[in-house]
Amino acid sequence: MMQAIQKADTGSYQSDNRFRALLGDSAWAGLPEAVQARFGKRLRAGMSVTYQGEVTAMRFSIMGWILAQILRPVGAPLPYDVSSVGQAAVVVVTEDGSTGGQFWIRQYSRAAGFPQVVHSSKRFRGVTGLEEYIGYGIGMALRIRAAPSSLIFESDHYFFEALGLRLRLPRWLTPGALEIGHHDEGTGCFRFSLRLTHSLFGEVLSQDAVFRDAGPHHA
Repeated sequence: MMQAIQKADTGSYQSDNRFRALLGDSAWAGLPEAVQARFGKRLRAGMSVTYQGEVTAMRFSIMGWILAQILRPVGAPLPYDVSSVGQAAVVVVTEDGSTGGQFWIRQYSRAAGFPQVVHSSKRFRGVTGLEEYIGYGIGMALRIRAAPSSLIFESDHYFFEALGLRLRLPRWLTPGALEIGHHDEGTGCFRFSLRLTHSLFGEVLSQDAVFRDAGPHHA
């Protein structure tokens, strides 16, 4: 079965300059080759790539816990259960052939009950050139920058859209500034980090998970 999958995956990738164009050639050149490889190849429409690993750390303040619970009815985009630490984590990235973006599914196992599953879509559009959309009309414009061995995604603003209208949300109505990092660990591994910082309450939530590189498969 594995041989059949591998054979079907020949030619699954093509060169992808979407993230490079947003970052700039100079900053892109300073990234580790492994990071360039992960963000510099584009799957064919209908193909997915899976990364497996585990959650290594998670913490939140009382305010962070409240925010995570409030957002559970709209797709639970923030981690909400510390029992996921030490549990399996899976990320699946699928090329969205209809819009030219990417679908992301993040699954975090818990000590009991169903895993937490987060669905989102990365869309290459908007004033910053990159958005993360979680559904229910809610999204976030992102900016990216390079750091030593890392690619960093930072929230620029949040928005709500419906019926063809788009509203930029005021800061007081948002959960805070979100920073997501992709940190190369070498030997085919990388660390995912998430930090949410509120203007009044400081850092309210953080999560770290380590993943291994994996191959693509049909969605």
